[in-house]
Amino acid sequence: MQSSNPLNYWLVKSEPDAYSWDHFVKQGKAVWDGVRNYQARNNLASMRVGDQVLFYHSVTGKEVVGLARVCCESYPDPTVPDDPRWVVVELEPVTAFPKRVSLQQLKAEPLLQNLALIRQSRLSVVPVSPNEFECILALAHAT
Repeated sequence: MQSSNPLNYWLVKSEPDAYSWDHFVKQGKAVWDGVRNYQARNNLASMRVGDQVLFYHSVTGKEVVGLARVCCESYPDPTVPDDPRWVVVELEPVTAFPKRVSLQQLKAEPLLQNLALIRQSRLSVVPVSPNEFECILALAHAT
């Protein structure tokens, strides 16, 4: 049975020196914790099972490297048991992109001028519109 709720699209950022795509794939699943910004926290809380998530290497690389999926919706962040304000989600890797999509490519693409990654560069979890998501997938698969 198919859900009546449409998929949402997101982008999460991680510094590859701290937690890379390769580490994520090796683990097979990740609890996305440590988010301490209210807007990013609200984005985590809005994620639903099945939502598609772009995985972005920040600081080093500055590129979208793969696609993940939300496999468990938000619950209290276990790293701060005495502070119920913070939540986590669980993500699983879906596929590495054949071509990584650099921040420079994202900024140069007219369809991505309102991409939250560009407009709110400090947020570690941001929504992505369906059109932005399709555009980034196309860039990742361009020949």
